[in-house]
Amino acid sequence: MKPKILIVDDLLENLISLEAILEDFDIEMVRAISGEEALKYSLKDDFALAILDVQMPGMNGYETLEMMRQRKKTRYLPVIFVSAIHQSDLNIIKGIETGAVDFIPKPIIPDILKGKVQVFLDLYLQREKLRYLLAEMEETNLNLKIAKSNAEVASRTKSMFLANMTHEIRTPLNGVIGLSKLLQKTPLNSDQQELLDIITTSGENLLQIVNDILDFSKIESGQIQLENINFDLRYLLNNVYQLLKLKADENGIDFAYHISNDIPEMLIGDPLRISQILMNLINNAIKFTQLGRVDINIDLIEKNGDSMRLFFSIKDSGIGISDEGKLLLFKEFSQSENSISRKYGGTGLGLAISKNLVNLMGGEIGVESEVGKGSEFWFRIPLKEAKVSGQKLNDITQQVPDRLSILLAEDNLINQKVAKLTLKQFGFGCDIACNGSEAFELFKINNYDLVLMDMQMPVIDGLQATEMIRTYEKQQMTGVPAYIVALTANAMAEDKQRCLASGMNNFLSKPFSEFDLRRVLVEAGKPKP
Repeated sequence: MKPKILIVDDLLENLISLEAILEDFDIEMVRAISGEEALKYSLKDDFALAILDVQMPGMNGYETLEMMRQRKKTRYLPVIFVSAIHQSDLNIIKGIETGAVDFIPKPIIPDILKGKVQVFLDLYLQREKLRYLLAEMEETNLNLKIAKSNAEVASRTKSMFLANMTHEIRTPLNGVIGLSKLLQKTPLNSDQQELLDIITTSGENLLQIVNDILDFSKIESGQIQLENINFDLRYLLNNVYQLLKLKADENGIDFAYHISNDIPEMLIGDPLRISQILMNLINNAIKFTQLGRVDINIDLIEKNGDSMRLFFSIKDSGIGISDEGKLLLFKEFSQSENSISRKYGGTGLGLAISKNLVNLMGGEIGVESEVGKGSEFWFRIPLKEAKVSGQKLNDITQQVPDRLSILLAEDNLINQKVAKLTLKQFGFGCDIACNGSEAFELFKINNYDLVLMDMQMPVIDGLQATEMIRTYEKQQMTGVPAYIVALTANAMAEDKQRCLASGMNNFLSKPFSEFDLRRVLVEAGKPKP
């Protein structure tokens, strides 16, 4: 669209003369033969410049410009006065004071007028370009806000879907895995034992898939928060080794580990996530090795004061990985080869999760491998030395109390049975409440030491019931507060935060292990200050 220039003069020949002078410009000129007509056009259109005669019948040029300057649309419109009569300094000063940008006497020298018009046209075009860019930026910002809002809605929807799906899957899995493990401890013939092992393994594999998807979602949305707590690396490694030794033995694999004597007894870091990385890498090594070896080595590669870097190596003599396959490793939902996914199964998330966790710890992860000659997966992470005795810490974790009064708040009959039978393994019984309201009423009567509280229950949920119990304890001044633990199929980070915010002391997601329950019993039985 061409820039418009408003030319105002009461004599037609003057207007024609102005048009002739400016005909080389790529502009549109709008004529006005009076101040009133100029005001009307200035409100209707946007002009790059106005060339205004001073001496006109009715409203003169000064009055016309004063009116323009009072209106928002024309307040900053550049105006050049032209006049054949008023050539004194006083008239020029008056023109400038009124708001004109220049004053040109008649007869007009064409080159002077052209030069001045060119300047204001350039300024107008730059201003229009800037306005266009600002409008474009505003539109982009608006689109970004809409996209951000849509992404947040999509993220919330995905999180809600994952939370609901993991809850619905974990609830029956708790029954399948919990009861099958309890059944394994009963007398069985060899055929029954084999079938039960298949059920247990299938349930644990399904749980691993659910956990992988959930962990990947947490990492993707930035919900993973690393802990910095004291732990015994040797104790951790031995636990991982014992958990996977049965699988290695089933595959006929020589399975061993070694940890350098230079590594301090106690460290500070996130033992849960280090265990998770080791479990992922060692599981893969065992899965892809037949009748060979899997060796775990942990070495100290750097130490400065209480800070250090450790090198973890998981070496196998399995099928190995091609150069093309290595490019797909550590990527989401990827296997090194399509045939690998078909033959060995898996989501392809384990390595991607491990890489993200190592990166969050400030470390590096990689692999060395050759087809048919095995693989070595390794990672390096920074840790700190802890000034506490590992033996003392481990002894404490083994001390299950002699007696505890326990309330189980759970509406699912199968999960009631699993929790009740698992507690029986430790020599404890429990009262059962089928909803939060029942849990609160029973608590008022018995003042339990430990409450295992499901989150989702009818009538009153676990969060409300916990808040009611905490309020009751304060009102009644019951002394030592109960140790309340969420025992729930909800497994999202925000679920844990909500539970702790309601007044709970701990959080266990279903399916829970005997080790997890033992830890809760130990914590509940500790002397309170």
